[in-house]
Amino acid sequence: MDESGTMCRAAFGVGLAGRELDMSLLVTGSIGIDTVEAPWGKVVDALGGSSVYFSCAASFFAPVRFVGVVGEDCPADFLKPLHDNPRIDMSGLEVRPGAKTFRWHGRYHEDVNLRDTVDVALNVLGERGPTIPAAFRDSEHVFLANTHPGLQSGLLDQLDGPKLVVADTMDLWIEGERALLDGLVSRIDGLMLNDSEARLMTGEANVVAAGSAIVEKVGAGKGGPPGFVIVKKGEHGSLLFADGQVAAMPAWPARKVVDPTGAGDSFAGAMMGQLTACGEVTSAAIRRAMACGTVVASIALEDFSLSRLHADRINTRAEVQEVLGHLPRLFRGSGLLGIE
Repeated sequence: MDESGTMCRAAFGVGLAGRELDMSLLVTGSIGIDTVEAPWGKVVDALGGSSVYFSCAASFFAPVRFVGVVGEDCPADFLKPLHDNPRIDMSGLEVRPGAKTFRWHGRYHEDVNLRDTVDVALNVLGERGPTIPAAFRDSEHVFLANTHPGLQSGLLDQLDGPKLVVADTMDLWIEGERALLDGLVSRIDGLMLNDSEARLMTGEANVVAAGSAIVEKVGAGKGGPPGFVIVKKGEHGSLLFADGQVAAMPAWPARKVVDPTGAGDSFAGAMMGQLTACGEVTSAAIRRAMACGTVVASIALEDFSLSRLHADRINTRAEVQEVLGHLPRLFRGSGLLGIE
């Protein structure tokens, strides 16, 4: 791989021969109407949700199959950024009659690592999960964005033997639905969670010990070797636990942080999109994908909602490519990108 970015050309969904990749990535998770407050601004009734951020970020790298549900109160043009994106197939969107869309209201402090949940209304997310369209059930790469583990397992049951399944989770499910979560973890190939959630899940104070304990359970029910775990640490980057080793990925040094709400989901989207684009799932490939994820996450948090991810898609893509072009220099000698 040369410094001019062979990795980056593949990362944006264009094969080395210049053809568009035909492998698709399926995501299912929340679609939210968000209100976000911060000392420097506020947005009301903005587009949010784990699968929304994920899809926008992943679409820079690979085609995305979107599965999600909203209530009949969802404005007709609310999901326009997704419908207008030619690399996101919205055939899996369900508008459920009589239901209301998931809503979340959060307030950030001056230290953006501190956030208060002012209000949350699960609404349609508290009901049954969406149905995966028949045309999507052959998806080879799947991301189960953060939601109830019972719903995640139910969605996994609808798929026809995917090759790679990665899930995200949170403290609410670790504390309240542990048996269901453990059952899900045993069926998947990769798990993403943040450092406090990793500690909560294991009782380990040390995040390396926590991640090492969790990875032994990932995919345990599949009869093969353990899968992988990615522990997100915000401004301190992320850790990969795979193949009996631990690898650290630093965060991209963001100069401007406005709204970190979707940063983790954007990280996941770019990472999974890159894995889908490159067509392999090795420790080295995951590390390269994490590098893509950390860059896209740093762009997502520079404004409220999806403003940086869809305001001008062509310019955003060019910006991401430019930043990714510097990754080999940033990590030269680290072995992270296979460059010495």
